Amino acid sequence: MTIDMNDDAITSIAQLLTFVNTAETLGVESVKRKDDKNAVYAWINDLLIRLRYRFLGKKDKGLMRRYLVLYSGYAKTHIDHLICAYKENGKIHRKKRTQPAFKTVYTAADIALLADVDIAYRHQNGKALREVCREMYQTYDDARFERLSNISVSRLYDLKKTHVFASRAGVFTKTRAVAVPIGERKKPFPEGKPGYIRVDSVHQGDMGGVKGVYHINLVDEVTQWEVVLCVEGISEQFLLPALREALLLFPFHIINFHSDNGSEYINYQVAAMLEKLRVSQTKSRARESGDNGLVEGKNGAVIRKWMGCAHIPRRHARAIMEFYRVHFIPFVNYHRFSAFPDEEIDHRGKIVKKYRTFLTPCMKLCSLPGVEAYLCEGVTVETLTKTAKEKTHLFAAQETTKARNELFNSFSPRK
Repeated sequence: MTIDMNDDAITSIAQLLTFVNTAETLGVESVKRKDDKNAVYAWINDLLIRLRYRFLGKKDKGLMRRYLVLYSGYAKTHIDHLICAYKENGKIHRKKRTQPAFKTVYTAADIALLADVDIAYRHQNGKALREVCREMYQTYDDARFERLSNISVSRLYDLKKTHVFASRAGVFTKTRAVAVPIGERKKPFPEGKPGYIRVDSVHQGDMGGVKGVYHINLVDEVTQWEVVLCVEGISEQFLLPALREALLLFPFHIINFHSDNGSEYINYQVAAMLEKLRVSQTKSRARESGDNGLVEGKNGAVIRKWMGCAHIPRRHARAIMEFYRVHFIPFVNYHRFSAFPDEEIDHRGKIVKKYRTFLTPCMKLCSLPGVEAYLCEGVTVETLTKTAKEKTHLFAAQETTKARNELFNSFSPRK
C-alpha cells in the first residue's frame, strides 16, 4: 500500500518511532513519489536537519534509517549514500547527469537499408554483407551506402539487434560405401588453377510417397564459381544431360571432376562422359571428410538457405531449373561475395587458414595470374567484368529474391 502524508509535525524521535510502528502495522510501503526525485531529496534533507541527525545516538540513527527507507521508496544502500552526503556537505542535492552522450552514426534509414540488403542476400554472414555495402558505395556510387560502406562487422551485428532491423527483416543420409574401380581415390590439388570442380547432390526430401527434386551443386575449388542444377531424379536419364549442361556453363575449361563415393557419380556412364571430355575423375578418400568439404559447405550456405529444407515435388524441377539459369547462377557468381582463405604458418609449423578476403567468384577469377589461358573460347576478362557491371549487387539480389518468391508461390498442390 502506498499513501501520501505530511510529516512536518514530527519533531522528536519518540514521534518518529510511533509513525514507524504504525506504518509497519498497516503495511505501508511508501508515502513519497519516487518519480519526483527533487521533492524526495528535499524531504529527506529537511527531516535530517529537523531531527538533528548528527547528534543522535546509534539506536536513534538506525530508527531514522528505517523511517527513510520505509517512506522514501529507496533502497537501504541509497539512503546510506544520501546520509553520508549529508554528513559531509551538510545538505543533500541531486548531482547532474554525467553519462556521456555519444553521437549517433547510423540512422534508422541506414538500419532499414541494411535490413533490405540482408533480406536480399538471404541472411548471409556479416563480412559478406559489409563487402556488398562497400561495393554499392565505391563501385556503383549509391549515396545511400555512404555510412554503411565503412561499417565494422561487429557493429553490423549490433545493428541487427535493433528494433528497426527486426521489424523489417528455417536429413542428411550417410552415403554407403561402394567398391567400384572408377575414379582415383585422392584429394585434388589445383595449385591455383581454375577448373577443379567439386560436385554433390542435395535432395529436397520425400513426402507421402512423392519424391522430391534433386539439386546438383558444382563448385570450382579455386574461384568458388558455382553452377546449380535441378533434376527430377539422379538416374542417368536425368543426371547425364544435367552434368553436360553444367560443365558447359563454366567460363573456363574443366580439368578435374571430384565427388564423394555416391553411385550417382561413380558409375560407368559418368566416367565415359568425362573421358570423352578429357576430364579426370577423382573421389573422396575414406575417413577424410574434408575432401569434399567445399561443396558440402555451399550446400548449406547457398542451396539450403535459398531453397529451404521443405519437400518440393519433382514435377517442379523444370521451373526451378529455369530460375537457376536466368537468375540464380548469374547472381551467385557475379554478385554474391564468398570468403577466400589466406594460409599462414603458426608457431607450431602448422598451416592455419585466415578468412580476411571477400570477393565474388567473378572477381576472384579475373584476379588470377594468366587467367586467359584457362578461359573458354569467346570468354575474356573484359566480357566477365562487363556482365558483372550490368546490374548492381543489391539490385541483382533483390531481383533474385523476387524471382525465388514467385517460384515458391507457384508450388501449389495439384487438385
